[in-house]
Amino acid sequence: MADSQFNALPRADAGAPTSGVIHVRTRLTADFTVISNALAQRRGSAVTIGVAVYILSLPSGSIVSISALRAHFTEGEILISRALRELEAAGYLERRRERTPSGQIRTRTYFYDVPGGPPEPDPDGPPEPPEPPRPRKPPAGETSSVSVAAREEASAELADVDPEAVAVLASLRRVDKRLVLSEREAVRLAPAVTAWLAAGVAPAQITRTLTTGLPDRFLARPAGILGFRLREIPLPAPPLPPLPEYLGSPAVPPLQTCDGCDRAFRAPHPGHCRDCRKLQAEGTLRAAC
Repeated sequence: MADSQFNALPRADAGAPTSGVIHVRTRLTADFTVISNALAQRRGSAVTIGVAVYILSLPSGSIVSISALRAHFTEGEILISRALRELEAAGYLERRRERTPSGQIRTRTYFYDVPGGPPEPDPDGPPEPPEPPRPRKPPAGETSSVSVAAREEASAELADVDPEAVAVLASLRRVDKRLVLSEREAVRLAPAVTAWLAAGVAPAQITRTLTTGLPDRFLARPAGILGFRLREIPLPAPPLPPLPEYLGSPAVPPLQTCDGCDRAFRAPHPGHCRDCRKLQAEGTLRAAC
């Protein structure tokens, strides 16, 4: 039997707070959404929290594209797009490219009330494609030829990519021990790192960009978040070129005494000042005439 519910305002008691918010609770039995405090009290943009709460309140199968969200909110495309990127980086939202039973590729959006939870099947969508059969586990002492061939293929591909980019990716686990990548994942991410290096971004700056502000829990492999950051985060500006070395102020000529008028002037060698040289030139001109 359900508990009885009362909507009347509670009486003030001695334990009620004297300042701050006082909650007046009403138990809801329909048209409500359960939201974790971690999301509701998330620091940062209020637009991000509002978009997350709105998506959680929608039924499965609802369209949550940027244009659909703009039709509901008054914020523009830039703020809504930024909110979706923040939710994806924090692990609340995930976009997957999946193949339908008819063979078509489409992008499906998963939204987690708690980051890291397994995606629930969509009852309104098409059934998931069957998983491929698992390879036979070789007996003890016998190595699977398929796994050996896969490792050799991945090692060969790894040898063809930029070694500096691979070194940057391999060093990420020193900053965050969760960022362990397989050889195939390194092959897939290395071209984007190479593009950043070619743009003049230092390896240390790439490492900071990829490891700062990671979510507390990963949904799956960390390569997905790293790939998203390499694709979506604006390319960091390369460091400014070093300033030229300070050569000091130019040398000041010493003071000289004019041989004609005894006036002091600056010149590298003794002689006449500028006025005396001008008078000498005029006298020479008159004499020539």
